[in-house]
Amino acid sequence: MKGLSKGSLFFCALLSAAAGPAFADSLIDATKPERLHEIARGFGSAELDKDSQGDPRITGRIEGTKYGIYFYGCVKGADCDDIQFSASWSGPKVSLEKINEWNRTKRFGKAFLDKDGDPNLEMEVNLDYGVSTRNIEDSFNWWTKALKEYKKVVLEE
Repeated sequence: MKGLSKGSLFFCALLSAAAGPAFADSLIDATKPERLHEIARGFGSAELDKDSQGDPRITGRIEGTKYGIYFYGCVKGADCDDIQFSASWSGPKVSLEKINEWNRTKRFGKAFLDKDGDPNLEMEVNLDYGVSTRNIEDSFNWWTKALKEYKKVVLEE
């Protein structure tokens, strides 16, 4: 710090203050479902609509698999906190043992059987306070991998 003048320190402080709002604008959170919809479209088909509660919802397909993105922590259909990727399949009978094995050995994607015994996969993503575009794209990548692996390991075996 000895080598920096007061003017240099002031200039550095000014630059970091100016960058703060710009950086905040580039963060993605669940308050702007349109931005998440744009990213979802980069991974396959995706439509943005509202669920029965009036909260945003994205439905789409990744590599032929239908999925949904549900928004949580919303206030009157807006200002949501986080999202949940979700997929379900009707038809294939999967044992609870296989579901438990998935949950015991896999890091991404929570598996369960719904009330009708149909297999489901979900993945929560906390977006409160915002994440970078690369971070949310990585979450989409993990979801894509989880879907592919779930179909291979749980549904097809």
